[in-house]
Amino acid sequence: MTILDAYAVLAYLKGEPAATEVRELLGVSDASLTALGVAEVLDHLVRIAGADEEDATLDVAQLGLVDGIAVDSTIGAAAGRLRARHYHRTRCPVSLADCVAAEVARSRRQSLATSDPHLLDVCHDEGITMEVLPGSSGSRWTPTT
Repeated sequence: MTILDAYAVLAYLKGEPAATEVRELLGVSDASLTALGVAEVLDHLVRIAGADEEDATLDVAQLGLVDGIAVDSTIGAAAGRLRARHYHRTRCPVSLADCVAAEVARSRRQSLATSDPHLLDVCHDEGITMEVLPGSSGSRWTPTT
């Protein structure tokens, strides 16, 4: 199984460069979102992309992602500590939702699929297994030395 961050799902729905790889992950590896990731995707589709609420929910459901992985207090606390260790307003503006996805991946010993360079930096530093997806421009993150 692979944990997807919200960007991966949005990239797939928008037909961005990561779409092909996300489609493969959805078809082969039983990919999943956290419950918070589901919320992020729906928020983006409705609030930013202007989608109808029911249509957005149907889009996520058709991908088999609407029942996100529940986040318990252990994961929540770990995600809070992870963000506290790495967050910086300009150098590493990693979101709490992304830290939740990273901690779910870590706790389940699964990879996290994302193209978010800040999240990838955090995962790299923390030893969390990653599936590096291309960004909107088609470029891929590489670790800094």
